[in-house]
Amino acid sequence: MRDYIDPIARLINEFSKLPSVGNKTAQRYALRILNMSDDQVANFVDAIIYAKKNVKFCQICGNFTDVDPCRICSTRDNSTICVVKEAKDVLAIEKLSTFAGVYHVLNGVLSPLDGIGPDQINLKSLLLRLGKGNVKEVILATNPDVEGEATAMYIARLVKPLGIKVTRLAQGVSIGSDLQYTDEVTLSRAIENRKEI
Repeated sequence: MRDYIDPIARLINEFSKLPSVGNKTAQRYALRILNMSDDQVANFVDAIIYAKKNVKFCQICGNFTDVDPCRICSTRDNSTICVVKEAKDVLAIEKLSTFAGVYHVLNGVLSPLDGIGPDQINLKSLLLRLGKGNVKEVILATNPDVEGEATAMYIARLVKPLGIKVTRLAQGVSIGSDLQYTDEVTLSRAIENRKEI
């Protein structure tokens, strides 16, 4: 790798800390920034600072929001809750414009080997929401991998005794895939054809 002067090297280093950004991509990003006008750079930096200061987690569902509660929790039918691993999964489902319920973001999944148990994910607040008595269905939309399946089964065992219908996304979402990378047709079909577990 060729050596860059310190300001460029620092910029490359910061970009390489982002997920899925390798050294070559980080170099491209850094060099693109250097070719931007001062106004473009200022707008870019302002957007990062603005997002960091104004985006928070909804106190009800755990999704990204700039108002609390979020717009989804404030305006949607709360009798159906779709449980997802991360806030980015909400974005994937929302792209479909077919789901009219609300969400619950776990901010993780059960993974005993990594020391992540029920107390390390956003599970208690889900149970509190269910205890209010107006929820008719819980859709478990965790990723179809080992941890996602284990989390779904654990939640299903907690929810079923409450008399609430528990469903899982239908077949079509590949095992081991992330929801955010699933194409819209497959994800839409999985939502529409979910089944009770």
